[in-house]
Amino acid sequence: MASEEQPAPTSGKREVHCADALEWLAGQGVLAGCSLITSMPDVSEFPSYTLEQWKEWFVRTAGLVLSRCPDDGVTIFYQTDIKKDGTWVDKGYLVQKAAEGLGHALLWHKVVCRAPAGQTTFGRPAYSHLLCFSRGVRSDLGRSSPDVLPQAGEVTWTRGMGVEACLAACRYVLSHTPTRTIVDPFCGHGTVLAVANDLGLDAVGVELSRKRARKARALRMPLGDSEPETRSEDDAD
Repeated sequence: MASEEQPAPTSGKREVHCADALEWLAGQGVLAGCSLITSMPDVSEFPSYTLEQWKEWFVRTAGLVLSRCPDDGVTIFYQTDIKKDGTWVDKGYLVQKAAEGLGHALLWHKVVCRAPAGQTTFGRPAYSHLLCFSRGVRSDLGRSSPDVLPQAGEVTWTRGMGVEACLAACRYVLSHTPTRTIVDPFCGHGTVLAVANDLGLDAVGVELSRKRARKARALRMPLGDSEPETRSEDDAD
C-alpha cells in the first residue's frame, strides 16, 4: 500500500521591526519559544571604530543576542572572517568568546564555502562560519549533518546569508528544538525570515534601515532566478 502523502508545511507568520537591534534586544526578556539565527555587522559598518573597539562591540553584542535565547532553543551565527591591516580576524572565535562567558555550549561548527575549495581569495576569506550554541539543547551524534556546506546558496545582497546556510540552520531548529519562531535581530533583506516561513516557522526580524526592512517584509521563497544584488551601497536610505 502506498504511504499516505503528507501535507506541505503551512507558511509561517512574519514580523519585521524597523528599529535598532541593540535597543530592541535590550527591551526584551528571554524570547520564549524562539531560536535566534543571525549574522552580525562587520567592522566596515562602523567607520568611526578602531578594530579593537569593534571587537569589543561584537563580543558584547553577541552576548546580548545569546542572552535572549531560551534554554530549549539555539542561537546560530553566520559570520565571515575579515583580513585587516595584514591580520586575520576570526569572528568564530569572537562569538565563542561571548558564548563561553554566558555558559552556552557549542553544539556544532560548520564551514560554508563561499568559493570552491583550493581557490585563492584576496579580500574576504573563501568560507564563512556557521556556529550553533545552546544552554540546554544537546546534539544527537547519531543525527549529524555535513560539517562542510559546499556552497552558501543564493544571496540577495553582498552581506546576506546564503539560502543553503539558512536552510541548514532552520532545519536544525525544526528537528532538534521545540521552538517554532526564528528571531533575526540583524535581518538585512530577510533571507533567514523567508526560509523560516517557507519551512512553516514563524519569524521576527529587526532591521535599522527602512529600505532593507521593507525588503525583509516582502521577500518570499523561492527567491527566484534573477542575479543576486552585488552593490555594497544598494541599501542606503
